[in-house]
Order: sequence, then structure tokens, then C-alpha cells
Amino acid sequence: MDTLQSLVAPLVEWYLATRRDLPWRHTRDPYKIWLSEIMLQQTRVETVKDYYVRFLAELPAIADLAACDERKLLKLWEGLGYYTRAKNLKRAAETIVSRYGGVFPNDVAAIRSLPGIGDYTAGAIASIAFGLPEPAVDGNVLRVLSRVIGSEANIDRPETKKDFAARLRAVYPAGRESEFTQALMELGALRCLPNGAPDCDACPLRGRCAAHADGSWTKIPVRAEKKARRAEELTVLVLVCRELVALSKRDQKGLLGGLWEFPNVSGRLSEDEVVKKLSELGLDAKILCSKPAKHVFTHVEWHMTAYLIETDRCSPAFSWVTREELRTEIPLPTAFRGCAELLDRTGGSE
Repeated sequence: MDTLQSLVAPLVEWYLATRRDLPWRHTRDPYKIWLSEIMLQQTRVETVKDYYVRFLAELPAIADLAACDERKLLKLWEGLGYYTRAKNLKRAAETIVSRYGGVFPNDVAAIRSLPGIGDYTAGAIASIAFGLPEPAVDGNVLRVLSRVIGSEANIDRPETKKDFAARLRAVYPAGRESEFTQALMELGALRCLPNGAPDCDACPLRGRCAAHADGSWTKIPVRAEKKARRAEELTVLVLVCRELVALSKRDQKGLLGGLWEFPNVSGRLSEDEVVKKLSELGLDAKILCSKPAKHVFTHVEWHMTAYLIETDRCSPAFSWVTREELRTEIPLPTAFRGCAELLDRTGGSE
């Protein structure tokens, strides 16, 4: 504990002097803090900035989010990926409206009970928005603490996270809870880096860091070996009928659950096989061109072959939308963006 206690003051001082100017750092509104933390999960800060500002312009309060049509919500989220995050935001907003009268709860247990909020996010909201001594322990913080104290505990184990959270909770500085939480995040993001050498020369804790002293940063933190992602082949049909584009809706459960997609089938089909499959639906198809595309999820990679196809009949097997609807209203997952570029090769107007 002495080691952690000694890092609090220099870390907070460093943060106050060097912190990045990010839009969510200009507020203590728990709704806005919550939104930023959810958006930042698995997503780069620079990507999130514009989404955050645009989202709040459309949905400035919890009640607005609770009442928002799901299609509009997912369109606002389009491109951020991990769409379950957006759906859980809406579910949690509905809970806050119905259970707490639209006021974000200031008790960490109540925060933790909301849909889509785990220990890390609950700690971030509690400390940043409400000034509670609740740590937000994510990969960045686990890496920083492991190196500072020279811990070789596996940071993927729940007990390690609980242990580190307890250690941090014991040293939270009264009146500086928000700054301390954000300082730990900032240090992990900018100095104590996950890939490559950490920027020890610019780190305010270099004189207090065990891994810096003995060079063990190459081995710390200790993590479980990651399983290789499996690869799946997919054939994607970008099907155009005059000014309309065919879409299908995914099953509610599973990857990209309930979202719109271009019709697709498993495996890599040849042009002849695609034409045959569409003829079984009563469609005369003309393939204009094709392109490969790839999208990487956490546990799976999609290796796609996308075909741009013209047909003269809108089969009821699909839903048909205009290009303008696809551009402005229909949320299309990032996985299919590369396929959507094929639409630029037809003569349709936007």
C-alpha cells in the first residue's frame, strides 16, 4: 500500500498539468460520463470524439435516450461497432427513467445494476461524476499497477482485478477522486503503453516503478495466452433493383444481433453459384463486379467476397430500401462498409 500511496500525488499533479483536452472532461454530468465510457470501450479516443458530440446533440438527456427510436439510435452509433453497447445504453436509460425518475443514481451498487455496466464502468462513473473513492480497473490500469509494484499476477484473472481494486480503493485521495481515476487511465493510454516500449522518460512514476527499475516491463503484465481468432468465409450480395438496394435483418441473438446487413451466405461462392442461388429465388441476376473485404471481430474474422448484382425484380425474400435511406436512416454495421463501396460503381443517384 505504501508504494501505491506514494504515487497518488505525483500522478494527480502530472494529470492536471498535461491532460488531453477531451470533450467529456468538461463535465461532471453522469449521463455524459457514462456515454463517453461506453463509447470508449474497444474504440480509439480520436474516433469517439465526433460520435460523442453528435450523439449528445441529438440526445442531450437521459429521457431523450430512453425515448429514442432504436433505428435512430443505431444510426447514431453506426461505425462504432459493438452495437450491443448502444442497445444497453437505451435499456439502462429506460431503467433510470422508470426506477429513478430520470435522475442518474449516485450509488455504486445501483449504477452497477444497470444494463451494460460492469465493475469498470461503474467505478468510472462513481469516481469521475460523483467523486466517490471507487476505482475503474481496466487493462490500462492493470498494466500500470502491475509494472509499478512489479506484480506477476495474471491480470486476466478476476481475483487479480479485485485485489488491485481493493488496493486502489484504500489510497483514493479525498476531493481528487475524479482526477485520480482519470490520471491512471491517462498514464496507461499515453505513457505505460501496451505495445512496444513504455515512455518511461516522460512518466511521472518512473522513480517509483519496479518494472522500470529492473527492466521487467517486457514481461509485465502477465496475461493468459490469447486464443487464435477463427476465420469464416462469407459471400455478400450487394443486390440492386433500379434505385433500390436489398437488405436482410440478422437474428436478434448472436453477432450483430438484430441489425441490417446485405444478404449473404456462408462460404466463398463463384459467380455462377451466385447466379444459380438467385435464380432459385426467381431472379435474373447480372453480376457487375466483385471485391474482397475483411472485418475483424474479437473472436472471429470475416473473409468476404462481395458481388455487385443487378436484377429487374425486387424479390420479397429481401427488404428493399433507397440509397438515401441506406445513407441517412438505416444503420449498416461497419463490417459491411467495404461491401457498400460497390454501390458507387453503379449509376444510381444519391
